[in-house]
Amino acid sequence: MMYRKLLLLAPLLTIIVVVVGAYTRLTDSGLGCPDWPGCYGQLTAPDTAAEIARASERFPGAEIDPFKGWVEMIHRYLAMSLGLLILGIAVIAWRNRLRQAASAVRLPGSDAHWLGTGLLLLLLVQAMLGKFTVTLLLKPGVVTLHLLGGMLILSVLFRMAIGEFVDRSRVAVERAARLVPWVAGGIVLLIGQIILGGWVSTNYAALTCLDFPTCHGTFLPPMDFQHGFHVLRDLGEAPDGSPLSHESLNAIQWAHRVGALVITAYLGVLGLFALRIPGVSVAATAMLLLLVAQVTIGILNVVWLLPLWLATLHNFGAALLLCSVVMLKFMVTRPAGVQVRTGQPTNEARKGPTQAVHA
Repeated sequence: MMYRKLLLLAPLLTIIVVVVGAYTRLTDSGLGCPDWPGCYGQLTAPDTAAEIARASERFPGAEIDPFKGWVEMIHRYLAMSLGLLILGIAVIAWRNRLRQAASAVRLPGSDAHWLGTGLLLLLLVQAMLGKFTVTLLLKPGVVTLHLLGGMLILSVLFRMAIGEFVDRSRVAVERAARLVPWVAGGIVLLIGQIILGGWVSTNYAALTCLDFPTCHGTFLPPMDFQHGFHVLRDLGEAPDGSPLSHESLNAIQWAHRVGALVITAYLGVLGLFALRIPGVSVAATAMLLLLVAQVTIGILNVVWLLPLWLATLHNFGAALLLCSVVMLKFMVTRPAGVQVRTGQPTNEARKGPTQAVHA
């Protein structure tokens, strides 16, 4: 079935887009192409002598770097391919919904058409953020929103995929349902931490503190939160146009470290409780393992002075950790047709995960 194939492929491609986007940012390739959606007025990065000469005429004074141009364009090619997959998912989801309406059959969990529509809207916003990332010269607020948009698209696609393929029939429904608000809170906290991580990256504050767990030898270094977290400013500048101070960068890095401590404690305790619930332990174990790996990678990024491969891996780990918490949320949420008090599924819920999925 084409719909199921697309739901398998789209989340994988989204993770690739997120990781390549991180690599683009970390290699300073975000302005490898000064225009959008092309690159120096063409559909590929200029790499021959003739193409570089034409690009120089069109963009006088630009420092043309074929490597950075190709990194940026590959990211755009992948993003456009993902857009086509999302369009296909939305079209098929709506076609299936209209068929259900025509047959007067309403299946539980048949809200994929609305999720598909939401994905299309997210995709449009994400495309505009990608354009503004270039045209507004890497404003930290825009770049961070662009990263967040990619993570949200990944979350929705992954939720749609597991709703189609994962069976929750062995979950202890009544016990699992008690964790729903706590897992939802974990998703909110994790998204907040991802935003903080993006803010560190887009402001190049990852190495403002070269020691760990302290920062400049203290747990409370001089910090300027007002300027460090001012959203409407240019890269490397305070709102008044002056260079961003070390105290501002300290505040950004310190906030991310505190956020990491909070999310580690929260998800750690949540995971330990989830391990005790039948049918949920696999998802909880995956989340805990990814949490430990992500914290370890974050620490090593400081200790090893931010090697490119490890910084990129940190973004990959954030994407996987988010998927694992979305998976846990799906597992603890009561399926449609299941009575929580008795724990007995109705005939509707016994139809299987592809027909009785609702979270």
